[in-house]
Amino acid sequence: MGKSVKIISSAIAVIIFLTIITIITLPFIINPNNFKPEIITAVKNKTGRDVKLTDDLKLSIFPWLGLSTGKLTLSNPVGFEEEPFLSLEESDIKVKLLPLLSKKIEVNQIIIKGLILNLTKNLTGISNWNDLTSSGTQKINPLKSISQNNHQEATDTIAISNINGITIENAVINWNNQQSGNKLLIKDVNFITNKFAYNEPVFVDLSLDVINPKTNWLESIKLKTELILNEKLERLELNRSDLHLTILDKKNPNQPHTATFNAANIALNKPEQTLNVSGLEIRSKDVLLSADITGNTINGNTTFQGPITIGPFSPANVLKQLGIRTPIMQDTEVLNKAAATFNFVANPNSCDLQNITLSLDDTKILGSTSISDFTHPAIAFNLAADAIDADRYLPPVIDKSSQSLATPAIALALGASTVPIETLRKLNILGQLSLSKFKVKGMALQGVQLNLKAKDGLIAIQPSINKFYTGSYSGNINADMRNNNSIFALNEKVSHVQVEPLLKDFNGVAKIGGLLDASLQLEGQGSEVKELKSSFTGNLSFLFKDSVIKGFNLKKIINDAKTFITKSNLPINNKNEQTLFSNISGTAMINKGLIQNNDMVAKSSKIQINGKGNADLNTEKLDYKINANLIKTAATATEPEQLNDTPINITVAGTFSKPTYAVDLAALLTDKNKAKIEKFIDKNHEKIDEIANKIDKKIGPKVGNFLKGLFKKNKE
Repeated sequence: MGKSVKIISSAIAVIIFLTIITIITLPFIINPNNFKPEIITAVKNKTGRDVKLTDDLKLSIFPWLGLSTGKLTLSNPVGFEEEPFLSLEESDIKVKLLPLLSKKIEVNQIIIKGLILNLTKNLTGISNWNDLTSSGTQKINPLKSISQNNHQEATDTIAISNINGITIENAVINWNNQQSGNKLLIKDVNFITNKFAYNEPVFVDLSLDVINPKTNWLESIKLKTELILNEKLERLELNRSDLHLTILDKKNPNQPHTATFNAANIALNKPEQTLNVSGLEIRSKDVLLSADITGNTINGNTTFQGPITIGPFSPANVLKQLGIRTPIMQDTEVLNKAAATFNFVANPNSCDLQNITLSLDDTKILGSTSISDFTHPAIAFNLAADAIDADRYLPPVIDKSSQSLATPAIALALGASTVPIETLRKLNILGQLSLSKFKVKGMALQGVQLNLKAKDGLIAIQPSINKFYTGSYSGNINADMRNNNSIFALNEKVSHVQVEPLLKDFNGVAKIGGLLDASLQLEGQGSEVKELKSSFTGNLSFLFKDSVIKGFNLKKIINDAKTFITKSNLPINNKNEQTLFSNISGTAMINKGLIQNNDMVAKSSKIQINGKGNADLNTEKLDYKINANLIKTAATATEPEQLNDTPINITVAGTFSKPTYAVDLAALLTDKNKAKIEKFIDKNHEKIDEIANKIDKKIGPKVGNFLKGLFKKNKE
């Protein structure tokens, strides 16, 4: 028995010895380079491509069965560039020999150096790797169980149990889409993993640079994460992922844009068609975005949803870091605080934001918005803000009195005319914006609402103000952008608006006051502000109640004029001059930007006025004639009021913001009055200019000019 054991032991020892000797000597006996022609032929038959092995192949046997190549190239398919599809400087793969006896593959290390991969899509949309992934070509996945025979049982398969590491050094990928003309160069690709095993964490370190020749931008990407993958490749997890992105514009190399992406866990479950991302944080400059995202139906119409928070940051600092200069604004402290939270639902063709809470400086905005059909965006929104002081963000105003006052509808129409018509024609928007308090150009408004609808080149805007200086405002704007020339139709109405405080807030001074009711209808067309203003046609009606016109004492002007004519004395200057009216009413026609009024009527206790004239919307110039009569006797129940025999004609000129007034004295000059004036002239030849200038300031330039001409004529 013992002898038999010794014999068997000796036999086994001999076999082991011979096996070791064979393994050691086999690389010297077998030269893998002798099989190069067979390898080249096999690749050609399998792929239709040419493989070129420039350097010698190196074979190792024990304890690792390995093959190392030197420089290797694989050609492009027929019809593509002559440059190779793939080339590499060196590759090395080794498989542990003994586990093969148990039908397991244990890879020591996969090393690829100097890989250059040229990916191309031609003008017909065919890529140069289609033939490698088509149904007629066997697909190879080194991490998937492979079968020695398709008809063998699962117990006969050879499975990869683990890989001790993968290293890719200095790889380059060239992407050329000939259909779109887009090109990308991905260079300095370095990829390293430690030991790989299914269902166990695998450390991954990836870095690469992406260059876009069109934008001349360089994107540097660095990723570190832990990968967990199951044997069927159905479940994937990335833990403690850390991604750094740096974008560098080569024109401004000293101002790189950086961003970091961190995620506690990213889990992909293919059988359940879900993707969950938890603890996601994205930071760029001073902006931090946090989110937890859930994705469903990842192989079809994928939907992502979850809460997103943008932490407090300073927009002004971010703009400065991006090299964007902020304009000069009235308040230097604005754009210093901002934050946002919302819930989102998104798929490849739409995005819906709900429960929006947005804060900017001292303003808080709540609401929702959505975009559907990214190809032809349809936008819907419903937003409400508590208080916005727009003046804080506008340029400083040097002289408020020079500001031009425009109604909300006219301002919106003129603003729309500055936008390219092609842009307006593409709008598809339906929404509502509400502002509890709104300040703009000094005017304080409450209960502001803007309804907007735009589709197929037709735009409808409905602005309204519930509290507009004790009154209200409503407007309606319809614009037709379907043709090359924009067409606008406006309707506006103000009710019981106190004009004096409005003008004080807007211009700093108010030369008119009272309670205003007015309506306006306008039509116009044009693609520029000037063109639109000059085309406005429509009508206007207005009624001022309990009104006052400051800097214009009509009764005093009349009295001063008569005093000068009859007594040749200069009138006495009175401060704080104004004229009170019980009401001022009238209508006007607007034609090509010119407002023509022929029926203005103003009444006070002692004066009755009729007026007519025009105002130019383009130049803002006034040309108006007022016919004023002093009331001699007030009206009674049986008798109408009696007017003075001689009416006073007053000319109103200047501009909307700076009107001027002048009295026409010609109608007052009777023969008796002329004789008195000539006597006055004879005594005051040397003081005529001085007196006329004083008259100019007190009554109006036409009076002084008239008298100068009269004096000159008399002197001659």
